[in-house]
Amino acid sequence: MSIKIIYFVHGTTVDNEAGISSGWSDAELSDLGIEQSIALKDKIKDQKFDVVFCSDLKRATKSAELTFEGEVPIIADERLRECNYGIYNGQSSETVEPLQEEHATEKFPDGESYEDVKNRIADFLDFLKKNYDGKNVAIVAHKAPQLSLDVLLKDKTWKQAFTEDWRKTKAWQPGWEYILR
Repeated sequence: MSIKIIYFVHGTTVDNEAGISSGWSDAELSDLGIEQSIALKDKIKDQKFDVVFCSDLKRATKSAELTFEGEVPIIADERLRECNYGIYNGQSSETVEPLQEEHATEKFPDGESYEDVKNRIADFLDFLKKNYDGKNVAIVAHKAPQLSLDVLLKDKTWKQAFTEDWRKTKAWQPGWEYILR
């Protein structure tokens, strides 16, 4: 059997609009982010999910609620959090973005590395295998968990995952599919 995962990123936040990389800072959705999350409901109306997991950070839980509430159970899980940028949480994206690729395997000061996020996601995937085999699962979370799925399930290197990231290629879509076997 396998698990079909559709990955959704949270809506735009006030930090995104201000050019800030939130990390573990708990940014609110902006008005645009609220609109995006509500509009996503219509874009995916033909897809059926057994459960939705989301990061426990507000921007992801609110996005999940606006899109899925009343349709399917929503479960917040801290393993789906964004990378902890440590001293760079809530700092300018101009500062943080160039540092991210350098911290694929090296921890941010007082934070974690993308490899640490990958380990969290691997633990989460093991949990899914044990409890949701044969199910359709939606995930609402952030950049680092999505890149971790690319590394874990699509056999990308960190360099490839960063280079091909939809945020760089400006190729947003209403969900990315992953198969967990």
